[in-house]
This record gives sequence, structure tokens and C-alpha cells, in this order.
Amino acid sequence: MSDNVKIGLIQASNDVHGDQSIEIHKEKAIEKHIKLVREAKDKGAQIICLQEIFYGPYFCSEQNTKWYDAAEEIPNGPTTKLFQDLAKELEVVIVLPIYEREGIATYYNTAAVIDADGSYLGKYRKQHIPQVGVGDNGHGFWEKFYFKPGNLGYPVFDTAYAKIGVYICYDRHFPEGARLLGLNGAEIVFNPSATVAGLSEYLWKLEQPAHAVANGYYVGAINRVGLEAPWEMGEFYGQSYLVNPRGEFVSMASRDQDEVIIGDMDKKLIREVRDTWQFYRDRRPETYDDMTSLLP
Repeated sequence: MSDNVKIGLIQASNDVHGDQSIEIHKEKAIEKHIKLVREAKDKGAQIICLQEIFYGPYFCSEQNTKWYDAAEEIPNGPTTKLFQDLAKELEVVIVLPIYEREGIATYYNTAAVIDADGSYLGKYRKQHIPQVGVGDNGHGFWEKFYFKPGNLGYPVFDTAYAKIGVYICYDRHFPEGARLLGLNGAEIVFNPSATVAGLSEYLWKLEQPAHAVANGYYVGAINRVGLEAPWEMGEFYGQSYLVNPRGEFVSMASRDQDEVIIGDMDKKLIREVRDTWQFYRDRRPETYDDMTSLLP
């Protein structure tokens, strides 16, 4: 396994009006993202991550049972299988964030991890679920209407090119899971997101570089772009980026364009940073018991 890995991050707009059918949303978004994955491969990417619930709009802007029909089983749903075939063809690792249904009617915000031979390695389910209004028009991040909190812990997946972890959007505000991903061996953590200007944009380039520094790994942060009709609750401001364990931005996308971002990951730098800053050696877990016992 080489010390040098090319990372591909994909940010894109949703081109279909929210009133259209689930089938049209999926068809158009999947077609678009397959082209973008191929573009990432052509640019040398070996690990590629898509944005949060990539195959449609950020429907959590409203509370509408229509969107339950967008959910699929993982790994037995058609979208996971389609991207397994694509990963095998291109010999790339794909982090695939989709809306998951388990059983009859249990739903999660999930990312499947597919290895470069097309094999399904497992999934991460978003742990921290927001319920936040935005403005006075009834729109917001109404995620508790759609998702149960994750129940699979903080797994790290040993892929063909690197050991990767996943955090999803709102998770990034919680350092505890970011630390657990490091303790579980992550060399890079991906955070596929859907986040708008005016609420937490000022934290976008602050929190995740801090996770990278505190835990000695790379972070790939992905955000979609544009306004999504009919809600238009805010501008998805893109600016997807790769940041290294020193907190330095390796590559960054524009604010408002569909874009494939390529960045170089150097595993030797991870070792160098961890040898210098011995945060894992010097941590004191035996003193942290109050973290799980004190109420806010």
C-alpha cells in the first residue's frame, strides 16, 4: 500500500425541482454523479467521496413523508450495487452517502463504503441528528423527521488505499466521535455534508481542520452547491476541501460550481505529525468519566 494516495471530493448542485418525483431525482442525480466519479478517476483519484444523500435534494428542508420512498436498503439496494460495479470497473474506493431503509420502515442517514474491487466493506450511520429551524418560513434541518440516530459506532474501513472513517454533516460539531475514529485507526475521515450559508459557515473551515490536527489524520469535507427549489432555505456554499494533519488546506473547491476536487494524501506526514504531537500517548481517558455522566 503506497504512502501517497489521491483523494477525490465531489460537490454538485441538485438540478431537479423538489416537486418532481423521487424517480426523476434519482435518475438525474445518479447520471450526473457517475460522470463526476469518472472525471475524478481520470484526474487520478483513488478514493472518492460524494456529498450527503447525493441522489436528490436536501429534502430535510421540509417534513414530508414523500421522501421516505427515496430510502434504499444497504447493501442490497440498487444504488449501492450500481456503484459497486462502477468502483470495480474504475478500481477506486467510493464513499457513497445515501438514505437507508432497514426493515419495513426504519430510516438512517448512511454512507456505504465500497472497496476498489467492488466489494462492500460496510457502512456508517450518522450519529448526531439535528432538528433546527432556519428563518420564519418553516424550513430547516428537520432530520429527526427522517432519520434515527446511528447505531453502528465509529467504524474504520481498511480499503485498498487507506484506512478511512466517515462522519456525516452535523456530526462534525462533536469532537468525541472524531477522536474515536482516530483511535480506531483512521488515516482519513470524510464528512459529506449539506450545509447552508448564514448558520454555521463560519465554522466550516475551523472545526474540521481542528479535528485533523487533534487526531493526526486527513479530513475530506464535502458540501453541495446552489439553491434548491422550492425551499430555497439558503445557499449551499460548496468550498469542499482536503485538509492535512497540520491543519493545512491541501485543496479547496469553489463556492458555487459543480466540481471535482483532487488532493494528495501523504501517509508519511501522518506519522511525522503523530511522532511530533503525541496526543494519543498523552491523553488521559481515565480522567474523562464525567463526559458520560454529566448532563448539560
